Amino acid sequence: LVHNDYVKLFGCIYCLFWLCFILFYDMSSMSGNYGLWDQHAAIAWVNRNIRAFGGDPNNLTIFGESAGAVSSSFQAISQSGVVAEKVGCPKDDQMMACLKLIEANVLTLAGTTALGGSPSTPMVDNLVLSPVIDGDFLPDHPGNLFHNAADSDHLAGVNSMDAHPFTGPDIIYLGGRGPSPNHEKQSDVKLLLSSLTKKGEAATNNAFAEYTKTVVMIETDYIFLVPTQVALYLHASNAQSARTYSYLFSEPSRMAGIVQPYPSWMEADHADDLQYVFGKPFTTPLAYWPSHRDVSRYLIAYWTNFARTG
Repeated sequence: LVHNDYVKLFGCIYCLFWLCFILFYDMSSMSGNYGLWDQHAAIAWVNRNIRAFGGDPNNLTIFGESAGAVSSSFQAISQSGVVAEKVGCPKDDQMMACLKLIEANVLTLAGTTALGGSPSTPMVDNLVLSPVIDGDFLPDHPGNLFHNAADSDHLAGVNSMDAHPFTGPDIIYLGGRGPSPNHEKQSDVKLLLSSLTKKGEAATNNAFAEYTKTVVMIETDYIFLVPTQVALYLHASNAQSARTYSYLFSEPSRMAGIVQPYPSWMEADHADDLQYVFGKPFTTPLAYWPSHRDVSRYLIAYWTNFARTG
């Protein structure tokens, strides 16, 4: 991608974890969404300086993967009170002064999100830290702000088994780390499904019957596909001159197979598309087949053409 003559590629490192999205609603000096403001500063820098690299400041395309792709579309409740309690600070008007005395690494570890999961508490429910409605960067719920993108083309998609790394901690064998599905209790799978729906037992049974091979597809729908489709619908509904594009990437995982750690049914895992977008089959050719280079060539062309012409 970086060797393409039509694009200039810039990367952005931004603030992560709870310190970067903390918001105290009763303290005007605390704006929140510092991670998003980091991204904003990087975009502003590119806009000011891209001419020096042969680029066009009037034709910028912003893209990301996973959290990078949706970081401006989330809203959540700050976990500051929980963290304050963990480090021994009060949850009253003295909390801010107390937190300022705590070392940053201690605060970060106190607010670290648990990355484990189980059938009754899916891993996705532990990923609670995200942007907040601060009245500034996000003045409202992201679903109500798509009119601001009415003239900006939008491309969004998912990998066909995007939720695989999230499902693995919930149901051990699905992560390629345990016995075959026949040894896993069906009750565990149904318990997980019941955690993902509010429609009761009937919905759980219907979901189990529809996806008898694996629950990965269900979590992919729940975590990635449905939110992406909602965002695409909102963009298309509010678009004036903008165009809306959607894709599904399903290239089988290179980690799947008899002698590989993943089951043979594995399709495109979370972040599997990045190796093709950034041309890995060309930079390490002995690790890939010619068909992989074809996939990479197509994705690079799609991404660069979208950046050039929308």
